[in-house]
Amino acid sequence: MITSITMLFIVIISFLLLIFKSFMRITLTHKLFINFFQFSRTLFFPSIKTIITSPKEGNISLLDLPDLPLENILKKLSPAELCKISRVCSSLRDICRSDHLWENHMNKKWGGIIGDSAYKEWEFRLASKEMKERLKSDLRRSLPVNSVMFFYLALESGKFWFPAQVFNREVQHGHIGFMLSCYDAKLSYDLTTDNFVARYPGHGRHMIEGDIEWNRIRAQNIDTPANVLHSSDCLDELKPDDHIEIQWRRNEEFPYDVRQVHFYKNEASWCYGVVGHLESCEGNEVNCQCHISDTVILEFKQYDIESRWRKMTIGRKEYRENGNKADGFYGGIRKIYKEDDIARWEHLCPNCILE
Repeated sequence: MITSITMLFIVIISFLLLIFKSFMRITLTHKLFINFFQFSRTLFFPSIKTIITSPKEGNISLLDLPDLPLENILKKLSPAELCKISRVCSSLRDICRSDHLWENHMNKKWGGIIGDSAYKEWEFRLASKEMKERLKSDLRRSLPVNSVMFFYLALESGKFWFPAQVFNREVQHGHIGFMLSCYDAKLSYDLTTDNFVARYPGHGRHMIEGDIEWNRIRAQNIDTPANVLHSSDCLDELKPDDHIEIQWRRNEEFPYDVRQVHFYKNEASWCYGVVGHLESCEGNEVNCQCHISDTVILEFKQYDIESRWRKMTIGRKEYRENGNKADGFYGGIRKIYKEDDIARWEHLCPNCILE
Protein backbone atom coordinates (compact mmCIF):
# COMPACT_ATOMS: atom_id res chain seq x y z
CA MET A 1 0.00 0.00 0.00
CA ILE A 2 2.84 2.38 0.88
CA THR A 3 4.53 1.55 -2.36
CA SER A 4 1.41 2.42 -4.33
CA ILE A 5 1.04 5.78 -2.57
CA THR A 6 4.70 6.57 -3.19
CA MET A 7 4.37 5.77 -6.85
CA LEU A 8 1.25 7.94 -7.13
CA PHE A 9 3.07 10.81 -5.44
CA ILE A 10 5.98 10.52 -7.88
CA VAL A 11 3.62 10.54 -10.86
CA ILE A 12 1.83 13.67 -9.59
CA ILE A 13 5.11 15.48 -8.93
CA SER A 14 6.38 14.55 -12.42
CA PHE A 15 3.17 15.80 -13.99
CA LEU A 16 3.42 19.12 -12.14
CA LEU A 17 7.04 19.51 -13.23
CA LEU A 18 6.07 19.02 -16.86
CA ILE A 19 3.36 21.66 -16.54
CA PHE A 20 5.84 24.05 -14.92
CA LYS A 21 8.46 23.54 -17.67
CA SER A 22 5.87 24.10 -20.37
CA PHE A 23 4.73 27.29 -18.66
CA MET A 24 8.32 28.54 -18.39
CA ARG A 25 8.96 27.75 -22.07
CA ILE A 26 5.87 29.69 -23.14
CA THR A 27 6.83 32.58 -20.88
CA LEU A 28 10.37 32.68 -22.30
CA THR A 29 9.08 32.64 -25.88
CA HIS A 30 6.60 35.36 -25.04
CA LYS A 31 9.33 37.53 -23.54
CA LEU A 32 11.57 37.04 -26.58
CA PHE A 33 8.73 38.04 -28.86
CA ILE A 34 7.97 41.15 -26.80
CA ASN A 35 11.63 42.14 -26.78
CA PHE A 36 11.99 41.64 -30.53
CA PHE A 37 8.84 43.73 -31.04
CA GLN A 38 10.37 46.50 -28.93
CA PHE A 39 13.61 46.13 -30.90
CA SER A 40 11.64 46.65 -34.13
CA ARG A 41 10.05 49.78 -32.69
CA THR A 42 13.49 51.11 -31.85
CA LEU A 43 14.56 50.50 -35.44
CA PHE A 44 11.90 52.80 -36.83
CA PHE A 45 11.47 55.10 -33.80
CA PRO A 46 14.97 55.52 -32.36
CA SER A 47 13.82 57.98 -29.69
CA ILE A 48 11.83 55.27 -27.87
CA LYS A 49 13.78 53.69 -25.00
CA THR A 50 13.66 49.95 -24.85
CA ILE A 51 15.20 47.10 -22.99
CA ILE A 52 17.63 46.11 -25.75
CA THR A 53 20.71 47.14 -23.85
CA SER A 54 19.30 47.72 -20.33
CA PRO A 55 16.97 44.81 -19.62
CA LYS A 56 14.83 45.06 -16.56
CA GLU A 57 14.70 42.23 -14.09
CA GLY A 58 12.94 39.27 -15.62
CA ASN A 59 13.24 40.55 -19.24
CA ILE A 60 15.43 39.10 -21.98
CA SER A 61 17.73 41.38 -23.98
CA LEU A 62 18.28 41.02 -27.72
CA LEU A 63 21.94 40.46 -26.90
CA ASP A 64 20.94 37.40 -24.86
CA LEU A 65 20.08 35.61 -28.10
CA PRO A 66 22.59 33.05 -29.34
CA ASP A 67 24.93 34.26 -32.10
CA LEU A 68 23.19 32.44 -34.96
CA PRO A 69 19.62 33.72 -34.33
CA LEU A 70 20.95 37.25 -33.75
CA GLU A 71 22.97 37.16 -36.96
CA ASN A 72 19.97 35.88 -38.93
CA ILE A 73 17.89 38.78 -37.62
CA LEU A 74 20.56 41.35 -38.55
CA LYS A 75 20.93 39.85 -42.04
CA LYS A 76 17.32 40.79 -42.73
CA LEU A 77 18.01 44.47 -42.06
CA SER A 78 18.75 47.02 -44.77
CA PRO A 79 21.99 49.07 -44.74
CA ALA A 80 20.11 52.07 -43.31
CA GLU A 81 18.64 49.90 -40.55
CA LEU A 82 22.04 48.42 -39.70
CA CYS A 83 23.42 51.94 -39.36
CA LYS A 84 20.65 52.82 -36.90
CA ILE A 85 21.13 49.73 -34.78
CA SER A 86 24.91 50.24 -34.71
CA ARG A 87 24.33 53.46 -32.75
CA VAL A 88 22.43 51.71 -29.91
CA CYS A 89 25.39 50.37 -27.95
CA SER A 90 29.00 49.28 -28.36
CA SER A 91 28.13 45.58 -28.56
CA LEU A 92 25.59 46.06 -31.35
CA ARG A 93 27.91 48.56 -33.01
CA ASP A 94 30.64 45.95 -33.41
CA ILE A 95 28.20 43.32 -34.64
CA CYS A 96 26.40 45.61 -37.12
CA ARG A 97 29.69 46.81 -38.60
CA SER A 98 31.09 43.34 -39.25
CA ASP A 99 32.30 42.76 -42.80
CA HIS A 100 30.31 39.57 -43.41
CA LEU A 101 27.03 41.47 -42.94
CA TRP A 102 28.04 44.26 -45.31
CA GLU A 103 29.55 42.01 -47.96
CA ASN A 104 26.06 40.75 -48.76
CA HIS A 105 24.86 44.32 -49.30
CA MET A 106 27.98 45.16 -51.37
CA ASN A 107 27.45 42.24 -53.72
CA LYS A 108 23.73 42.84 -54.01
CA LYS A 109 23.90 46.55 -54.88
CA TRP A 110 27.36 47.20 -56.29
CA GLY A 111 28.56 43.81 -57.50
CA GLY A 112 27.69 44.44 -61.16
CA ILE A 113 29.58 47.73 -61.52
CA ILE A 114 32.45 47.52 -59.03
CA GLY A 115 35.37 45.60 -60.48
CA ASP A 116 39.03 45.04 -59.66
CA SER A 117 40.02 48.50 -60.91
CA ALA A 118 37.54 50.12 -58.50
CA TYR A 119 38.96 48.15 -55.56
CA LYS A 120 42.50 49.15 -56.57
CA GLU A 121 41.43 52.79 -56.76
CA TRP A 122 39.88 52.49 -53.30
CA GLU A 123 43.06 50.98 -51.86
CA PHE A 124 45.05 53.81 -53.43
CA ARG A 125 42.75 56.36 -51.77
CA LEU A 126 43.16 54.71 -48.37
CA ALA A 127 46.93 54.59 -48.81
CA SER A 128 46.97 58.39 -49.11
CA LYS A 129 46.72 59.96 -45.66
CA GLU A 130 45.18 63.17 -47.03
CA MET A 131 42.50 61.36 -49.03
CA LYS A 132 41.76 59.01 -46.14
CA GLU A 133 41.22 61.91 -43.72
CA ARG A 134 38.99 63.67 -46.23
CA LEU A 135 36.83 60.59 -46.60
CA LYS A 136 36.62 60.13 -42.83
CA SER A 137 35.54 63.74 -42.33
CA ASP A 138 32.85 63.37 -45.00
CA LEU A 139 31.55 60.11 -43.52
CA ARG A 140 31.97 58.88 -39.94
CA ARG A 141 35.21 59.32 -38.10
CA SER A 142 34.58 56.34 -35.84
CA LEU A 143 34.27 53.85 -38.70
CA PRO A 144 37.31 51.71 -39.55
CA VAL A 145 38.44 52.87 -43.01
CA ASN A 146 39.33 49.33 -44.07
CA SER A 147 35.85 48.00 -43.31
CA VAL A 148 33.35 46.95 -45.98
CA MET A 149 30.78 49.22 -44.31
CA PHE A 150 33.03 52.27 -44.85
CA PHE A 151 33.49 51.37 -48.53
CA TYR A 152 29.74 50.88 -48.96
CA LEU A 153 28.93 54.25 -47.40
CA ALA A 154 31.59 55.99 -49.50
CA LEU A 155 29.91 54.65 -52.63
CA GLU A 156 26.38 55.34 -51.37
CA SER A 157 27.19 58.94 -50.46
CA GLY A 158 28.82 59.66 -53.83
CA LYS A 159 32.08 60.69 -52.14
CA PHE A 160 34.07 58.03 -53.95
CA TRP A 161 34.39 58.40 -57.73
CA PHE A 162 35.07 54.88 -58.95
CA PRO A 163 36.32 53.71 -62.36
CA ALA A 164 33.81 51.89 -64.54
CA GLN A 165 32.58 51.86 -68.15
CA VAL A 166 29.55 53.59 -69.68
CA PHE A 167 27.62 52.32 -72.69
CA ASN A 168 26.46 54.54 -75.58
CA ARG A 169 27.91 57.80 -74.33
CA GLU A 170 27.55 59.62 -77.65
CA VAL A 171 23.90 58.65 -78.13
CA GLN A 172 22.96 60.91 -75.24
CA HIS A 173 24.46 63.84 -77.16
CA GLY A 174 22.92 63.14 -80.56
CA HIS A 175 25.79 61.08 -82.01
CA ILE A 176 23.58 58.15 -82.95
CA GLY A 177 26.16 56.81 -85.41
CA PHE A 178 28.46 55.73 -82.60
CA MET A 179 25.97 53.38 -81.01
CA LEU A 180 27.12 50.15 -79.33
CA SER A 181 30.26 51.58 -77.79
CA CYS A 182 31.59 51.57 -74.22
CA TYR A 183 33.84 54.20 -72.63
CA ASP A 184 36.00 54.39 -69.51
CA ALA A 185 34.83 56.92 -66.94
CA LYS A 186 34.85 57.88 -63.27
CA LEU A 187 31.39 57.63 -61.70
CA SER A 188 29.69 59.01 -58.61
CA TYR A 189 26.37 57.73 -57.28
CA ASP A 190 23.46 60.12 -56.71
CA LEU A 191 21.29 58.75 -53.91
CA THR A 192 18.41 61.17 -54.59
CA THR A 193 17.90 60.00 -58.19
CA ASP A 194 19.36 56.47 -57.91
CA ASN A 195 21.45 57.33 -61.00
CA PHE A 196 25.07 58.25 -61.63
CA VAL A 197 27.22 61.17 -62.75
CA ALA A 198 30.09 60.30 -65.09
CA ARG A 199 33.31 62.17 -65.66
CA TYR A 200 35.17 61.55 -68.93
CA PRO A 201 38.67 63.02 -68.49
CA GLY A 202 40.32 64.69 -71.48
CA HIS A 203 43.07 67.17 -72.25
CA GLY A 204 43.00 69.34 -69.15
CA ARG A 205 39.21 69.30 -68.80
CA HIS A 206 36.40 66.89 -68.07
CA MET A 207 33.20 66.13 -69.87
CA ILE A 208 30.39 65.55 -67.36
CA GLU A 209 27.26 63.49 -68.00
CA GLY A 210 24.47 63.08 -65.46
CA ASP A 211 21.40 60.89 -64.94
CA ILE A 212 23.16 57.73 -66.11
CA GLU A 213 21.03 54.70 -65.32
CA TRP A 214 22.32 51.43 -63.90
CA ASN A 215 21.79 49.51 -67.15
CA ARG A 216 24.35 51.71 -68.95
CA ILE A 217 27.20 50.87 -66.56
CA ARG A 218 29.51 47.90 -66.19
CA ALA A 219 32.64 47.20 -64.21
CA GLN A 220 36.04 47.81 -65.75
CA ASN A 221 37.25 44.27 -66.31
CA ILE A 222 40.22 44.85 -68.61
CA ASP A 223 43.49 46.14 -67.20
CA THR A 224 44.85 47.62 -70.42
CA PRO A 225 46.82 50.77 -69.52
CA ALA A 226 46.99 53.93 -71.61
CA ASN A 227 49.00 53.77 -74.86
CA VAL A 228 48.99 49.97 -74.76
CA LEU A 229 47.16 47.94 -77.36
CA HIS A 230 45.00 45.21 -75.86
CA SER A 231 46.48 41.76 -76.46
CA SER A 232 44.20 39.92 -78.89
CA ASP A 233 44.67 36.37 -77.60
CA CYS A 234 41.40 35.04 -79.05
CA LEU A 235 42.10 35.37 -82.79
CA ASP A 236 42.87 31.70 -83.40
CA GLU A 237 39.50 30.57 -82.06
CA LEU A 238 37.27 33.15 -83.75
CA LYS A 239 34.55 31.71 -85.98
CA PRO A 240 31.35 33.07 -87.58
CA ASP A 241 28.65 34.28 -85.17
CA ASP A 242 31.11 34.78 -82.33
CA HIS A 243 30.52 38.01 -80.41
CA ILE A 244 33.45 40.38 -79.94
CA GLU A 245 34.49 43.76 -78.60
CA ILE A 246 37.15 45.74 -80.40
CA GLN A 247 39.12 48.85 -79.45
CA TRP A 248 38.55 51.92 -81.60
CA ARG A 249 40.10 55.37 -81.62
CA ARG A 250 39.69 58.32 -83.95
CA ASN A 251 43.34 59.29 -84.26
CA GLU A 252 46.41 57.07 -84.03
CA GLU A 253 48.29 59.80 -82.19
CA PHE A 254 46.12 59.28 -79.11
CA PRO A 255 45.95 56.30 -76.75
CA TYR A 256 43.08 53.87 -76.46
CA ASP A 257 42.61 54.77 -72.81
CA VAL A 258 39.85 57.37 -72.76
CA ARG A 259 41.48 59.07 -69.74
CA GLN A 260 43.92 60.75 -72.17
CA VAL A 261 41.55 61.32 -75.09
CA HIS A 262 39.82 64.60 -75.95
CA PHE A 263 36.03 64.27 -76.04
CA TYR A 264 34.49 63.82 -79.53
CA LYS A 265 37.63 64.77 -81.46
CA ASN A 266 39.71 61.78 -80.45
CA GLU A 267 37.31 59.18 -79.12
CA ALA A 268 38.59 55.87 -77.79
CA SER A 269 36.24 53.09 -76.81
CA TRP A 270 35.26 49.44 -77.00
CA CYS A 271 32.80 48.67 -79.81
CA TYR A 272 30.55 45.65 -80.22
CA GLY A 273 30.49 43.40 -83.29
CA VAL A 274 30.17 39.81 -84.51
CA VAL A 275 32.35 37.56 -86.64
CA GLY A 276 30.92 37.18 -90.13
CA HIS A 277 31.39 34.81 -93.08
CA LEU A 278 33.83 35.28 -95.94
CA GLU A 279 32.30 36.17 -99.31
CA SER A 280 33.55 32.86 -100.72
CA CYS A 281 31.65 31.02 -98.00
CA GLU A 282 28.27 32.70 -98.63
CA GLY A 283 27.16 31.73 -95.14
CA ASN A 284 26.82 28.02 -95.93
CA GLU A 285 27.38 26.38 -92.53
CA VAL A 286 27.85 22.92 -94.04
CA ASN A 287 30.80 23.93 -96.25
CA CYS A 288 32.04 26.81 -94.09
CA GLN A 289 35.83 27.06 -93.79
CA CYS A 290 35.93 30.52 -92.25
CA HIS A 291 37.20 29.24 -88.90
CA ILE A 292 40.45 27.97 -90.50
CA SER A 293 41.03 30.90 -92.83
CA ASP A 294 43.76 33.44 -92.04
CA THR A 295 41.26 36.18 -92.84
CA VAL A 296 38.51 37.15 -90.37
CA ILE A 297 35.47 39.28 -91.18
CA LEU A 298 34.14 41.51 -88.41
CA GLU A 299 30.60 42.86 -88.82
CA PHE A 300 28.87 45.76 -87.12
CA LYS A 301 25.27 44.97 -87.92
CA GLN A 302 23.82 48.19 -86.56
CA TYR A 303 24.99 49.79 -89.83
CA ASP A 304 23.45 49.44 -93.27
CA ILE A 305 24.88 46.72 -95.53
CA GLU A 306 26.33 49.42 -97.82
CA SER A 307 27.84 51.49 -95.03
CA ARG A 308 31.62 51.79 -94.84
CA TRP A 309 31.29 51.00 -91.12
CA ARG A 310 29.49 47.70 -91.71
CA LYS A 311 32.50 45.36 -92.19
CA MET A 312 36.22 45.21 -91.68
CA THR A 313 38.79 42.54 -92.51
CA ILE A 314 41.65 41.48 -90.24
CA GLY A 315 44.30 38.79 -90.32
CA ARG A 316 44.67 36.19 -87.60
CA LYS A 317 48.46 36.24 -87.69
CA GLU A 318 50.44 39.19 -86.31
CA TYR A 319 47.37 41.41 -86.07
CA ARG A 320 47.97 44.68 -84.22
CA GLU A 321 45.98 47.59 -85.56
CA ASN A 322 43.81 48.26 -88.61
CA GLY A 323 42.32 51.47 -89.96
CA ASN A 324 42.92 54.88 -91.49
CA LYS A 325 42.53 58.56 -90.67
CA ALA A 326 39.11 58.76 -92.30
CA ASP A 327 37.44 55.84 -90.51
CA GLY A 328 39.52 55.64 -87.36
CA PHE A 329 41.73 52.85 -86.07
CA TYR A 330 40.66 49.44 -84.75
CA GLY A 331 42.84 47.89 -82.07
CA GLY A 332 42.75 44.93 -79.72
CA ILE A 333 39.96 42.35 -79.88
CA ARG A 334 38.43 40.28 -77.13
CA LYS A 335 35.85 37.55 -77.48
CA ILE A 336 32.66 37.74 -75.41
CA TYR A 337 31.97 34.43 -73.71
CA LYS A 338 29.24 35.19 -71.17
CA GLU A 339 25.64 35.01 -72.35
CA ASP A 340 24.69 37.85 -70.02
CA ASP A 341 27.26 40.15 -71.64
CA ILE A 342 26.03 39.26 -75.12
CA ALA A 343 22.40 39.85 -74.10
CA ARG A 344 23.33 43.26 -72.72
CA TRP A 345 24.90 44.38 -75.99
CA GLU A 346 21.96 43.05 -77.97
CA HIS A 347 19.57 44.93 -75.71
CA LEU A 348 21.39 48.15 -76.64
CA CYS A 349 21.07 47.54 -80.38
CA PRO A 350 19.11 50.30 -82.20
CA ASN A 351 15.63 49.61 -83.52
CA CYS A 352 16.59 50.79 -86.99
CA ILE A 353 19.62 50.25 -89.24
CA LEU A 354 22.10 53.13 -89.31
CA GLU A 355 23.65 54.47 -92.51
